[in-house]
Amino acid sequence: MIKASNISHFYGKEQVLFDLDINIKKGEFVFLSGESGSGKSTLLSILSTLLKPSNGDLRINGKNIKELKSLDSFRQDNIGFVFQFHYLINYLNVYENIELAAKKDKKKNIQALLKELRIEDLSSRYPNEISGGQRQRVALARALINEPSIIFADEPTGSLDSVNTKLVYEILAQSVKKGCTLIIASHDMQVQNYATQTLQMLDGKLQ
Repeated sequence: MIKASNISHFYGKEQVLFDLDINIKKGEFVFLSGESGSGKSTLLSILSTLLKPSNGDLRINGKNIKELKSLDSFRQDNIGFVFQFHYLINYLNVYENIELAAKKDKKKNIQALLKELRIEDLSSRYPNEISGGQRQRVALARALINEPSIIFADEPTGSLDSVNTKLVYEILAQSVKKGCTLIIASHDMQVQNYATQTLQMLDGKLQ
């Protein structure tokens, strides 16, 4: 599913990742753990194709990322993203935010997904009219709408209360049960309650 070989990365002259080898199988719930500055967010960005590594190779679903003709198309077909800050578009309502990310043949599923996430009554509301927890569930819907084979989440509950944090984890865990592979980078050790594999980062290396 995801195979990273000899991944290293530099910001200028500073090396932040050191020769990492990672194998993640289909259907795993992976917790990428580590303190600020450990390199976990950089590694997540590389694994999710948002950042090109300084050295090393990355294969997703058997495909070498360096050889892809259209990285944007590959992402839309295979990957969902969830971030700490939802990055919703304020002048679009909830439905339109999800619709914008949806492939043509997936748009028919938006209302059912909103119902599953318990936000079906918010479809015509705008991001500034709903709570932080509701906004993050909209961001989750946007990540899930194309039924990606992999979801990457960077501190997805960092700005949420305990109730919404639990709900987000349960929703993500449910997507794994349906066959999705999930990689979460987080400070929150609660993720271990759901994860099938934990990768601990320290000073750019896996412990």
